[in-house]
Amino acid sequence: MGNFVQKLKVIVRDTSLRGRILFVLGALVLFRLLAAIPIPGVDAAALQSFFSNNQFFGLLNIFSGGGLSNLSIVMLGVAPYITASIIMQLSTILSPKLKALYHEEGEAGRKKFTQYSRLLTIPLAVIQGYGLLTLLSRSGIIAEMTFAGMLENILIITAGSILLMWIGELISEFGIGNGVSIIIFAGIVATLPGTVSQLVFAFDKAQIPLYVGFAAAAVFVVAAVVAMTEAERPIPITYAKKVRGGKTSGGIATYLPLRVNQAGVIPIIFALSILLLPQMIVNFIAGSGSESLRGVADALTAFLNNGWFYASFYFVLVFLFTYFYTAVTFEPDSIATNLQKSGAFVPGVRPGAATAEYLGRVLTRITFVGALFLGIIAVLPIAMQAITGITALAIGGTALLIVVSVVIDVIKKIDAQVSLREY
Repeated sequence: MGNFVQKLKVIVRDTSLRGRILFVLGALVLFRLLAAIPIPGVDAAALQSFFSNNQFFGLLNIFSGGGLSNLSIVMLGVAPYITASIIMQLSTILSPKLKALYHEEGEAGRKKFTQYSRLLTIPLAVIQGYGLLTLLSRSGIIAEMTFAGMLENILIITAGSILLMWIGELISEFGIGNGVSIIIFAGIVATLPGTVSQLVFAFDKAQIPLYVGFAAAAVFVVAAVVAMTEAERPIPITYAKKVRGGKTSGGIATYLPLRVNQAGVIPIIFALSILLLPQMIVNFIAGSGSESLRGVADALTAFLNNGWFYASFYFVLVFLFTYFYTAVTFEPDSIATNLQKSGAFVPGVRPGAATAEYLGRVLTRITFVGALFLGIIAVLPIAMQAITGITALAIGGTALLIVVSVVIDVIKKIDAQVSLREY
């Protein structure tokens, strides 16, 4: 408790750190204000009924940061930007130039890579906006629009998505934590009162054991996510001794921490983004006049409604994306080169290529544990929903995973800032 009070005093007294935290809070207030401004022609009653019976749009609402639930001007949220980031990172596998830009050209290369992701966000936002507005118009949620009205609304929600992307990047630069993750976190927290009230109104004394089981599972997920986020595999590192002018330096033994879950919650977000795409396509072509397209939509709907297939596909996506994101963000060759340049080595392993191979082998093994954990945690809420029949649990489980990971990340970054100022 005393340590917490001491850190709180540092945060209050330090102008720079206090300013960063206040900037994040101010940006989130602005985001929530934008999320409360609806686009024209929305039927509020039909919208509420539609969302209460549609799990797909409940998941999509998570990525919009809660802006989709009232069809606000930021209804697309950061989903187009996340999709653009996924496409760009997948492209590093196919394009050696993009891979070199991301890994070998330093900060300037990463800035250019990020700029490409921003530019790709614009056409993706237009496509997603058109598909979403068309689907909602067919469902009677919004009034039928003329071409000019459709174009106006597409421009509005595209601009809203770009604005939200910019706010997220400002949070990352001038605040604390990852801006996009914090926006998703804020949207989830904003929807918590509605989710809780839905569970309270649907309360049945006969289901008390189910609610107790859900609460126990939630505590288990939180504890497991915290434990897995903090888990790491230390790689021993020794710096060679150097003698210069009669003075000896080096010879220090330390370690390189390899996290069991290097990717964090990113694989979950990636997998959900991929899963949402076919569902949006199905909803879009279901109202088509073509019998062949409707047949395809029915086949995809049958697949997506099959809980076992859906959960299995979700698990495989999370598992693969964990390996993929870890491979993109962690380069054993670069680590080995940097260790060799600084005169460090892993005891019992030759510097250079052998060290890179050793690091890659260890990372592959521990990532298997992290990927398996994320996959199980991701499909656990779906299993609970299948057992209990409570739709809110599937959405709440995914949201809980994101919230816990974001909170841990922000707390660790605040601790790092406080420790820096204490020293």
